[in-house]
Amino acid sequence: MTAPRPIAEQLVATQAEGHDHSAGHVNPLAYNSLWHLRADAWSSLADSAHQLTVAPGRGAEKAALTVASTLSVLEPIETFFAFPGRHLQQTAARLMSAGLHDRLAHFVDGISRALDTDEYRTGGPWAIEGSEGEFRDPAGGGAASDSGRPYFEVLVVEDLNADQEAGLQEEFRRLRRPDDQFVYELIVVPTAEDAVIAALVNFNIQACIIRPRFSDRSRRDLSNLGPFASLGLAAAINGESMDERAEQLGCELKKIRPELDMYLMSQTGIEDVAARLSPDFTRIFHHREGFLELHLSLLAGVGHRYRTPFFTALKEYSHRPTGVFHALPISQGKSVVSSHWIQDMIGFYGLDLFLAETSATSGGLDSLLDPTGTLRDAQNLASETFGSHRTFFVTNGTSTGNKIVVQALVQPGDIVLVDRNCHQSHHYGLVMSGAHVSYLEAYPLNEYTMYGAVPLEEIKRQLLAFKRAGKLDRVKMLLLTNCTFDGVVYNVERVMEECLAIKPDLVFLWDEAWFAFARFQPVYRKRTAMASARALLDRLRSPEYHKAYNDQVDQLYHEKPDDETLVGRHLLADPARARIRVYATQSTHKTLTALRQGSMIHVFDEDFNHKVEETFHEAYMSQTSTSPNYQILASLDLGRRQAALEGFELVQRQVENAMRLRTAVEHHPLLRKYVRFLTTPDLIPPRYRHSDIVRPNVAGIGEMSRAWDSDEFVLDPSRITLHIGALGIDGDTFKHSYLMDRYGVQVNKTSRNSVLFMTNIGTTRSSVAYLIEVLVTIVRELEDELCGMSPRERAAHELKVMKLTNPEAPLPDFSAFHPAFRPGLDTGTPEGDIRSAFFLAYDEALCDYLLPSEVEERVASGRSVVSATFVTPYPPGFPILVPGQVFTEKLLTFVNTLDTREIHGFKPDAGYRVFTDKALEMALGDGSPAVAGPEIPSRPTTSNLTPLISRHRRRGAAAS
Repeated sequence: MTAPRPIAEQLVATQAEGHDHSAGHVNPLAYNSLWHLRADAWSSLADSAHQLTVAPGRGAEKAALTVASTLSVLEPIETFFAFPGRHLQQTAARLMSAGLHDRLAHFVDGISRALDTDEYRTGGPWAIEGSEGEFRDPAGGGAASDSGRPYFEVLVVEDLNADQEAGLQEEFRRLRRPDDQFVYELIVVPTAEDAVIAALVNFNIQACIIRPRFSDRSRRDLSNLGPFASLGLAAAINGESMDERAEQLGCELKKIRPELDMYLMSQTGIEDVAARLSPDFTRIFHHREGFLELHLSLLAGVGHRYRTPFFTALKEYSHRPTGVFHALPISQGKSVVSSHWIQDMIGFYGLDLFLAETSATSGGLDSLLDPTGTLRDAQNLASETFGSHRTFFVTNGTSTGNKIVVQALVQPGDIVLVDRNCHQSHHYGLVMSGAHVSYLEAYPLNEYTMYGAVPLEEIKRQLLAFKRAGKLDRVKMLLLTNCTFDGVVYNVERVMEECLAIKPDLVFLWDEAWFAFARFQPVYRKRTAMASARALLDRLRSPEYHKAYNDQVDQLYHEKPDDETLVGRHLLADPARARIRVYATQSTHKTLTALRQGSMIHVFDEDFNHKVEETFHEAYMSQTSTSPNYQILASLDLGRRQAALEGFELVQRQVENAMRLRTAVEHHPLLRKYVRFLTTPDLIPPRYRHSDIVRPNVAGIGEMSRAWDSDEFVLDPSRITLHIGALGIDGDTFKHSYLMDRYGVQVNKTSRNSVLFMTNIGTTRSSVAYLIEVLVTIVRELEDELCGMSPRERAAHELKVMKLTNPEAPLPDFSAFHPAFRPGLDTGTPEGDIRSAFFLAYDEALCDYLLPSEVEERVASGRSVVSATFVTPYPPGFPILVPGQVFTEKLLTFVNTLDTREIHGFKPDAGYRVFTDKALEMALGDGSPAVAGPEIPSRPTTSNLTPLISRHRRRGAAAS
């Protein structure tokens, strides 16, 4: 078969020849996903093959051209899949060449149906070698023999001819047994480049066997794959021996898919190879000793990830007869089954839910507060899956997880740097811990009434200010949200590296409530807390990093830069002093599969065992119920299994559905008149995008990866912010009155002129199509209304549009804490004692309510007005005032421009709750007048050298 032309050339040639392939033709350039392209191509092939059997004359010609074009598109793609695979694709091509159109139609229809229904995964009959349209069961026993057994594929990397490949396939099939837990098929590729692409595009691959002989670069024409596999092979495989080359390839594959089980088959000296083998490999085998042990290892490796210790124990317990002389009447459904009045509970929830209800906290079910059995095992498996040192399950949401971490690590008086726009649980957790809070400012997006993320220079500037004031030893933690609600993602590794250059023992808490899924996609993964912690630790231990650090020390010692110069420079951490202490809290139930409130805390802390374990246990005990919900715990166990085995597939589909939604709106002639999705340049200013890639999320995975490697901030493509200002409808009204009330479309966040849509691992192509249909319907109705408006109504509508499409009052920065709650006033540092302000407000006699006009009058006259509570408008959903913060004219102007129905901490009939002058004088404690504190200067002016330079001086003194 001749090599296919690149897709772009095919399309140009088709247009030049005048052929119309619009009916059934698959245009690969219209796809963001190889998986969607592949599925649609087989479906189109089935339709076109059927057309060949029924269409006369010109119609048959068109169908024949479409069949030929689609088969050409599929040929390189099927190289990387066991089913249908290149053998079945070539069988279809032979049937087409032989003019056997009826058999071709039957053949490809079966393949398309098996792909659509996933029948091939459940052991349904399908052919391997393709005998002219005859299907054969690869397991040799019919569909029933593999019914219910999960299916996966194994990648084999070795340069084999067709006969050798077929022999290898048959040898592994002969090893199958009826009692095997799983069934699998092999995909054989001859080169390292083919192996990397297969790992990127084939989600069925769960293991890889690297055999002795393979080449570097693919010998196939991969141009048809376009951007789908553009990550490609990072560098040439250049090991001196075949085993070294195999080890390098295994490391490359592990970077892409860390969940893969990696096996090496070597020819000679496997004992020596085993002694130095990378931990990326599960086992090494001698290639002449048969495949039985390898077969069993493949099954065991997947079986390890498939285990659900706690779910299995709970399921077994629920079917045991028990006598309950304990609390919980609903245990095993006893108070429900015999009831005459609440039988509908069983009908709605199902009996198993109640059979699993128990008060038992020992034996096989284990105790969440002190796990020693199945729960401990389940958490250990989660730790493996998410790349942490330790993982803890939380049954009452990430709000509680955040409080546990803060309580475990922060003592009263410790200083914590925190994004002011973080989730409210952090603010309350800091109140409970007694931390002195230093709020960080994110960059504003005034046009959309939202904040971005906190620039690294803002964080470094505050750390250097605390160092200059002699308080760096009290700075304990940096707390940031990754990614933000609107999809802005930090360069986590860079942030931690530069902060550790200034404060080597700083603890990081990354709130990844909406980012748990990111671990399971190769580009996303590098910006997660756990992956970044591991990468930074490995870099700090490398000789190259030690040398680079010492070179920088020498350079800074001679330059003697001031703080502002250090803020703008990429600082390296001292590898001898820096400690990697990283915590991540994740709402598993938000972006992976778990029952509501199921969350996890992931720990990557070098000092956890000897510094934190005891206090963490106490914090966990104080925040966790002694009666945890076992169904939530079991769902976390199951959600971990799903993420470990199919997270890669599900996250890819999530991103692809988001891209389909974005593309559909951008290309719809009516929708794009009124709405548009915000892009990377809209949400991330140019100064934070060093790659200069304007739209990395639509430029292919290679360009996306390049931007995610270099840019300070990137945009999560699965977060899609729709700007609706041109509709003349504010975000809150659009959410409630249109999307939710009329069409049942659920969204979480809105701003003054935008609505945030989020795809997740449960989003389907049908749900994307429904949303597009809803948006089109809404816009059409609006156009109809506009046509019927009177001149006065039209003018009012245009005024709304003008207000919603133009920024009004700028977003306010954090003003300052009042001197009564500002322990750093004498040193010029911005931290505040939020706990004192919070609990001072418990005394009603010390608080009063002021209407907005009264607050404005006092502020205008120079008097101090201090908030006694959190004030949080929805939207935008972040606190604009915290206890102890002073009111400013800028803040009041911003509040006056908000058009929102919900402001927590504000009573329309009474106003803002504020401290009385007497309360502030009492809090000051020295009779000082209750005046507002001065603003903190945004840029420090004095200069102090970082620990980098201090270490250079110590080193020089020691040498002398």
